[in-house]
Amino acid sequence: MRYREGEAPEKLASHANDDMFIGTTIYGFILGIGFVYVGLRYKQRWLAFWGLGLSIASAASMVAMHS
Repeated sequence: MRYREGEAPEKLASHANDDMFIGTTIYGFILGIGFVYVGLRYKQRWLAFWGLGLSIASAASMVAMHS
């Protein structure tokens, strides 16, 4: 990729902000709940286990961000 003369590459990049992290944790929480539901419905305990872990980690992340 070429840069214009006099422009620093660092200024062109968009940096992550709090809204991106909040969106990711909400998405992870919803996905984890879905995994738990599907895992319990189809008797796939490993999927329910990982979904529960994802839900707990996402909830803890949301609590940590808002405190």
